[in-house]
This record gives sequence, structure tokens and C-alpha cells, in this order.
Amino acid sequence: MAHIDFESVQIGDSLPVLALPPVDRKTLALFAGASGDHHPIHIDLDFARRSGMPDVFAHGMLGMAWLGRLLTAWAPQSRLRRFDARFQGITHLGHAICCDGRVVDKLDCEGEHCVRVEVRSTDQFGQVKIAGEALVALS
Repeated sequence: MAHIDFESVQIGDSLPVLALPPVDRKTLALFAGASGDHHPIHIDLDFARRSGMPDVFAHGMLGMAWLGRLLTAWAPQSRLRRFDARFQGITHLGHAICCDGRVVDKLDCEGEHCVRVEVRSTDQFGQVKIAGEALVALS
């Protein structure tokens, strides 16, 4: 991780993109185990179909975790002050997610130099799955 500081970051700067492989059942099973979220809509094909879905799909919090990876690859986790997200679409099996972000504001927040970063995840078709924003303190 390269060192970033408040003075060198500019409004409009982009974070390095995080491109992920297509979502598969193994990823969903591993996330269920790691997170403790074993809701059957994410891991049981029969349950998903009875619920009106064609198949299982990714946990919303898995998508948010990917956005967290985007942010913490750019700045240390200890510098993250706020992270909010809006879920805007379902991430189905086979979707290859790309996470990106850009600096939209520089401000002082409770005595710290901070930047506000808009983040989003999209699938290979350009459909936004999650959009959000983070507040990151920089030295």
C-alpha cells in the first residue's frame, strides 16, 4: 500500500480498481462460514427457487466487504472513520464484480484531515450493485 497524505490527494482522484472473479457457490459458502450468515437464500438452490429466484445469490454484506477491501487497499483500515452503503441490485452467480471509488471532497472532521470517497460496485454489464461513501482520515 502506497502512503497517501491529505495534501497530495485531490478531489476527483480515483482509487485503484478492485476486479474480482465471477461469483461462484464456493465463494458464497466460504462467506457464509466466515460471516455466520447461513441464510438459505444464499446457499440452498431449492430454497432460492421456492423464494422465486432462479438460483442462490451473493450476500449483500459480501458486496460491502469487497468495497471495504477497495478502501483498505488504498488507506489503512485504522484511518476509516465512516463507511455507508446502499444496496441497489442482486449479485447473481457468474457476476464478475468491479469495485471503484473516487475522492469527492476534502474536509476537516473533528480535528482530522479527511477525504470523502464515493464507492460503488458494478457487474460486467455495468449494473450498479452497491453504492456508498466513506470518510477516510489522512495524515
